[in-house]
Amino acid sequence: MVRTVVSVGLAVGENWKIYKNRIQPEVLTGREKRLSIVTGVHGDELEGQFVCYELNRMLQENREHLKGIVDIYPALNPLGIDSITRGVPGFDIDMNRIFPGDEEGAVTEHIASEIISDISGSDFCVDLHASNIFLREIPQIRMSGKRAEELIEYAKVMNVDLVWIHENAVVLESTLSHGLNSIGVPTFVVEMGVGMRITRSYGRQLAEGIFCLMKKLGIWSGETITPREPMISLKRKLGLVNAEKAGIFMPSVEHLGRVEEGRSIGQILNPLTGTILEEVFSPITGLVFTLREYPVVSVGSLLARVLGGEEA
Repeated sequence: MVRTVVSVGLAVGENWKIYKNRIQPEVLTGREKRLSIVTGVHGDELEGQFVCYELNRMLQENREHLKGIVDIYPALNPLGIDSITRGVPGFDIDMNRIFPGDEEGAVTEHIASEIISDISGSDFCVDLHASNIFLREIPQIRMSGKRAEELIEYAKVMNVDLVWIHENAVVLESTLSHGLNSIGVPTFVVEMGVGMRITRSYGRQLAEGIFCLMKKLGIWSGETITPREPMISLKRKLGLVNAEKAGIFMPSVEHLGRVEEGRSIGQILNPLTGTILEEVFSPITGLVFTLREYPVVSVGSLLARVLGGEEA
């Protein structure tokens, strides 16, 4: 059942509308748990679109196993998706920096407030993101250390490769996930793939993980996979690799590949002179879970992240 979450009038007779699709059992008892799946808050992050498609398809084909309510919000920033813009076009604003919003505020703040209000009351929320156009990420869940104890057991069934528990940052307080956690809706962020692209294998991996989460929440009685066991970032070494020269980065390792400390990750080239400006080496031994996708780099550009073993 497609419902309108919020509709705001724009110029020249247009409307900014956000929709959700609610899928629920044929007969309701009033005691059903509710899971919300949201994506599209950044217009250049499209990986969640395929996940929403897969969830809608699989739920509607197997509705007899659904014991709770699933709300799917595929495009929180439809104007950004339509115009291939990360933020909200015409407003010059990152939508994921205005939550929880203000019902009586400006247009974007009003919409953010309506989104929070609509998701409020959910028993859990999954906020799907992609990387930007510069970096490719393995499927991972990101959460603050403050929320880790509450969320970690749910993250472990999501069929992701990594759970990255990061330090708290002030900027995160204006995100959708922080706003929902603050009102009692357990929420974590999933990030995967690359901006402006859809990775079919990642989408299927996450869709299967969400069904495992639904089973843990008691809203799915059908069969599920055995989710892969994710790496947990706590107590692990993290190696960041940044460019020291500007040029064209050509990696020599595969995304999700292993690299030894001191071994080459790639080279930064100068096409004008045909020279190698920098040989890039890994600071630690571990798994390359982030790798530069866009080859043009400046001084300081992130080239890779390497996840090592447990720290001594």
